[in-house]
Amino acid sequence: MAQVTPADRQALLNLILDVSFERKEVTLASGKTSNFYLDLRQTLMRPKGISLAGRLVLDRLQSGPTIDAVGGMAVGAVPLVSAVLAAAANDPANVGLLGFFVRKEAKKHGMGKQVEGGFKPGQSVALVEDTTTTGGSTLDALDLVEAAGGKVARVICLVDRGEGAQEAFAKRGVELEALFHREDLPI
Repeated sequence: MAQVTPADRQALLNLILDVSFERKEVTLASGKTSNFYLDLRQTLMRPKGISLAGRLVLDRLQSGPTIDAVGGMAVGAVPLVSAVLAAAANDPANVGLLGFFVRKEAKKHGMGKQVEGGFKPGQSVALVEDTTTTGGSTLDALDLVEAAGGKVARVICLVDRGEGAQEAFAKRGVELEALFHREDLPI
């Protein structure tokens, strides 16, 4: 993998602020209201955004507990999981990294799985998310992965809105690792 630089981090933040950040009153998935909105899909659905996000998250995974797979709640985390796997494909040290996603409900057909992809019981995994507020959907994914026999060793998000997610994960014994924080936003 090409070396990640401070310029890469700044380029991702600049793109987030340019295409994903908006000052406006919104109701978030958590039910809270906010005076700003982050739509990280706008960043992750651009070549530069998906490339930078994947490389920066993979770089973060290089330090700390070793993981076997990276995943998250469908559909929000799927682009970021894919970005990390694409970055890993160019890195001999990470070419064996697997990806998965967690469904809100088990499929009613096929194998009826709720955790899909390269997940196997016993794996140590990292959950990823584009943005966190309270951490609710990723906490749901954590519960489902653990119920399926996985061990959640890491939780990484692109942007932590600073509204309780860090504390919620700490209560579960997992540190929330954010690439960017509320302080990085012009609010």
